[in-house]
Amino acid sequence: MSTLRVTAETLTVHDHPDADALELAQVGLYRAVVAKGQYRTGDVALYIPEQAVLPAALVDELGLTGRLAGKAGDRVKAVRLRGELSQGLVCRPRALDGVDLKQAAEDRTDFAELLGIGKWAPPVPPTMSGDVEAAPDLLPWVEIENLHRFPDVFAPGEPVVLTEKLHGTACLVTYLAGERRTVVSSKGFGAKGLALVEDARNLYWRAVRDHRLPAVAARLAERLGATRVGLFGEVFGDGVQDLAYGANARAEGQVGYALFDVAAEIDGQVRWLDPSEVLEPGELPLVPRLYTGPYDVDTVLALASGRETVSGRELHLREGVVIRPVAERYSPVTGGRAIAKAVSPAYLTRKGGTEYE
Repeated sequence: MSTLRVTAETLTVHDHPDADALELAQVGLYRAVVAKGQYRTGDVALYIPEQAVLPAALVDELGLTGRLAGKAGDRVKAVRLRGELSQGLVCRPRALDGVDLKQAAEDRTDFAELLGIGKWAPPVPPTMSGDVEAAPDLLPWVEIENLHRFPDVFAPGEPVVLTEKLHGTACLVTYLAGERRTVVSSKGFGAKGLALVEDARNLYWRAVRDHRLPAVAARLAERLGATRVGLFGEVFGDGVQDLAYGANARAEGQVGYALFDVAAEIDGQVRWLDPSEVLEPGELPLVPRLYTGPYDVDTVLALASGRETVSGRELHLREGVVIRPVAERYSPVTGGRAIAKAVSPAYLTRKGGTEYE
């Protein structure tokens, strides 16, 4: 999931093609449906992104009672309004009366805490949970920001790689070469510095065993001369999320797995590596690579939609794509790795979707 930030943004306003009383306020590449005449291009307003959870008083103030997602009706989610995708909320809460929003936009002030806005935490099913322990040596995964919020992460024409984003659950594996020990975690537990105690019933440990990840990591550590190796992969299948890619995680030995990133600590420095360049052919299943070439936002958005390619049978819709430069680099736009995601509108608005983590 992306980082939650509630910031003031300069708007670009577009006509709604199918509603005379509505318009589209654009922030980055996101568009949110607003009442016609409420804003003009160049105005500054607050943007509350998807997955934000609002306090009841703010929901009421914005006139959104009964219109948001979740059991409490307090979660911002992408919706289609008169045929147009609306992502996030554009507003000017009373709590910010007197605040110079233009200056706040320039300063990138985050108003989440002031407004009592939190980030939605997906539920954790029993198969993805278990006993945990402190894991100070775990190589954690990073939050991938959405290209729609940060469209300037990549320069036009910059050589990039697009891989298919899979709808499963991220499995974090760290191999400690000096101890010949493997640490396993999920993205949620890993963000807290915790690892899952080995358990044959746990989904992540099942994937680790089924795909012999410790042996792969050990061979990679030896080839690279690394003290730590991190394998980051997606675990998927029926019983994990609503998109299964033809795999059956409910059956023994059928847990789907695809590696999407590798990290290695070499000479005291953690480096991010392209899995296709450091693994031997066939060592592990990799996420499908959909495009390698010059960065073009229209190409990215087109490839974010369509049918999945993991099963080879186009069983269901595609979640989206992950974009990274061919040459790993730092991004001053996000303040971290130059990596971003673009998600399919059909995925965002599908019915009966699950978002376990």
